Amino acid sequence: MSRFPWRIISLLCATATASYLCRVNVSVTGALLMSDFGLSQIQMGHVFSAFLLGYALFQIPAGWLADRLGARRVLILSGWWWVISTSLMTFAGRGLLQGSAVFGVFLVLRFALGVGEAPTFPGAAQGVSRWVIPVQHARANGLILAAIGLGSALAPPLLSVAMVRWGWRAALLISAVPALAIVLAWHFACEPDACRHEAASRDSILRSSESPARLRSLRFVLLTASYSLQGYVGYIFVFWFYLYLVQVRHFDLMRSALLSSMPWILSILSIPSGGWISDWLAAGRAGLAWGRRLVPLFGLGLAGVFLALGAHTGNAYMAAVSLALSTALVLCVEGPFWATMMEIAGSRSGTAGGIMNMGSNVGGLISPVLTPVLAASIGWENALLLAAGISIVGAVMWFWITPDPPNR
Repeated sequence: MSRFPWRIISLLCATATASYLCRVNVSVTGALLMSDFGLSQIQMGHVFSAFLLGYALFQIPAGWLADRLGARRVLILSGWWWVISTSLMTFAGRGLLQGSAVFGVFLVLRFALGVGEAPTFPGAAQGVSRWVIPVQHARANGLILAAIGLGSALAPPLLSVAMVRWGWRAALLISAVPALAIVLAWHFACEPDACRHEAASRDSILRSSESPARLRSLRFVLLTASYSLQGYVGYIFVFWFYLYLVQVRHFDLMRSALLSSMPWILSILSIPSGGWISDWLAAGRAGLAWGRRLVPLFGLGLAGVFLALGAHTGNAYMAAVSLALSTALVLCVEGPFWATMMEIAGSRSGTAGGIMNMGSNVGGLISPVLTPVLAASIGWENALLLAAGISIVGAVMWFWITPDPPNR
């Protein structure tokens, strides 16, 4: 078996971490921004949503661009975009960008940052599809996507210290430093050779993957639909877990902060583990189809069970632990999702990754808004039970999702 390409995967992991630092920097500096410019919570909510809108809308164009230019080029362009967009935000409140214009400046630049970050994971998917052999796809994607948890964990302490000492402008600039380092690293990085199989097998995959019909097949539609449902459930934890612990389970702020960090610590382990297990199963007696299916089937299915348990139990600590486990299980399926997408899409993995990731982000746009509306009308327990059912439906879809074997 070919050696795992640690060097290039480490660079893709660092790219994902740097992208998340730029993504969440305004969340950390938001309190000072609101104070300095008199922004309301509703206005800050619009600033947060501006990023998600740009990010979701440009997933497919970004994936198409990655297929045309290659992962290295598109990630270099993307990284420069993060640095410039983030740096421009530090000029808000100066010169002509004062008063009522500040809110518009943040809206435009956060939307622009979302557009610039759209190629991150479709570009990484295109790189993995070219640089990693198929039997290692899930573990490679799992490691890259685990960087989400690392970036989310690093941002609050790193940027909070900078913000307290030097202000929010310095904190934003510091958040862009890793992105600048990544851009320079990609400039000097040499692309590894495409994974080497038997020549006939490789040519067969590439020829069959050129057909756009593969991206209109039922299995790819179901894959995207399942990933959209996974995104719906996952984003509930991203936006509402902390507030749920405070307002519904009545933990104090410090306990809520500690307990709400638990899912992301678990995810740093669960995401790469899910990818490794999927590759191990796919290479063994389970075969490729069931090797890819089993982790999402059990991960999303058990996530629904723990989510229902956490919603129903009267014990606040059991609820927190159950919901944390549910989060880790929802996220452990990332590697198999992206590996299966590559095995269906082949050389069109950038475009296919953009389509699939757009579905996840559409789910992410809906759930943070819909969940509190449902909670107000039918209660938090029933709102979370609905999410548990959605997770189980996402799992069941995998019975009809089949990747292509490498020797097809």
